Amino acid sequence: LVLLSVICCPQNYPLYIRSVPTENELKFHYTVHTSLDVVDEKISAMGKALVDQRELYLGLLYPTEDYKVYGYVTNSKVKFVMVVDSSNTALRDNEIRSMFRKLHNSYTDIMCNPFYNPGDRIHSRAFDNMVNSMMMQVC
Repeated sequence: LVLLSVICCPQNYPLYIRSVPTENELKFHYTVHTSLDVVDEKISAMGKALVDQRELYLGLLYPTEDYKVYGYVTNSKVKFVMVVDSSNTALRDNEIRSMFRKLHNSYTDIMCNPFYNPGDRIHSRAFDNMVNSMMMQVC
């Protein structure tokens, strides 16, 4: 079960947050902010290798007893964070990677919209539907 999907801009404020179920959304804010610190550490550790890649799947950022936190960074330093239930052992690394690619492609579609101002929160019914279907697909 994917519990939370977050997109953060390079300045680390959230552009989009979606959780299933929705009542747990506030509970995960601490987890997300902690994971952003880990993302920044991994990016700085990669250094010049990051410049050579078009996208960067960071993999498992850190596990807790109940959750696993995964990260992904685009070449424009937009960070995607996904919190997954630890009991979901069927979810493999390849599936997480493809979910991040799907999320990245949909984010790119949002950025191509001439009415979207970069840095604003994402309010798109199509994007919401894609994220919800992606989260439910895993359940």
